[in-house]
Amino acid sequence: MGESKINILKRIPAVYLPKTVYVRKRDKDFSALLRRVREAEIDFPLIVKPDIGERGFLVEKIDNPAQLERYFTKVKVDFLVQEFVDYPLEISVFYYRMPGRLQGTVSSICIKEMLSVQGDGTSTIAALMQNSPRASLQLERFQKSDPKLMQRIIPKGKTELLEPIGNHCRGTKFLNGNHFIDEEIRAVFDTIGRQMEDIYYGRFDMKCESIDALRAGSGFKLLEINGDAGEPAHIYDPTYPIRKAYRDIWQHWGVIYEISKVQIAKGVQPMSWREAWQRIRDYRRYMRRAQQ
Repeated sequence: MGESKINILKRIPAVYLPKTVYVRKRDKDFSALLRRVREAEIDFPLIVKPDIGERGFLVEKIDNPAQLERYFTKVKVDFLVQEFVDYPLEISVFYYRMPGRLQGTVSSICIKEMLSVQGDGTSTIAALMQNSPRASLQLERFQKSDPKLMQRIIPKGKTELLEPIGNHCRGTKFLNGNHFIDEEIRAVFDTIGRQMEDIYYGRFDMKCESIDALRAGSGFKLLEINGDAGEPAHIYDPTYPIRKAYRDIWQHWGVIYEISKVQIAKGVQPMSWREAWQRIRDYRRYMRRAQQ
């Protein structure tokens, strides 16, 4: 809660990251931003997101400079401009490793099924969304943001991607991909994890060409890492039993505890209750300001 995304990304080897430009709220020169984006070799479409945020807050896909300028003008907080990673598969992989050990554990793989509808050749996208239990929950948002899209008719059998942002509150369905966990994927995250100083626990949100490419250690980009506040996202599969979901969360809390004992023994000071509450208050003030 309240963590800076750019500070986290700095802990990850650049080879695994999308190209990124950090924009401060005090920056007023849009032409300078556009120049920085071009120098970073970031092409349109691209992704913008606040440096501090959660659950898809203020995350947008930007298709052209005019849209970027509108975002630049309206957003009142620091934000990131990132290349749009066009790999077909978005997943979340949970990985942890005890300090001092070379090998860790991949405990969760979540496959993200983006919000989409399939055309029937006669119905508008709005009608198709209305008839979908999941998409209907997003209909009001789409009617406000893109009313023209809602009136389009999709050819029969064609699938239309509605939301490229892989977030639960944006309509994405989370599916249990734990059957993909194997030694090859664990070895890939051991390699990544050993290059990240004092980071031993977290959920890696990423895009990849395929599971097989990930096993080979290629064809993927890390979009974000969520630490102690991140959960193993496979538990949100609609078919996953609630008892198992709570069991898995409890097991991961136990891992946090065991890692913290080792870190404290090494002299790493944990956050105090006073600091924690101050962080929460600061974050709430930040969110109020960002939503104005």
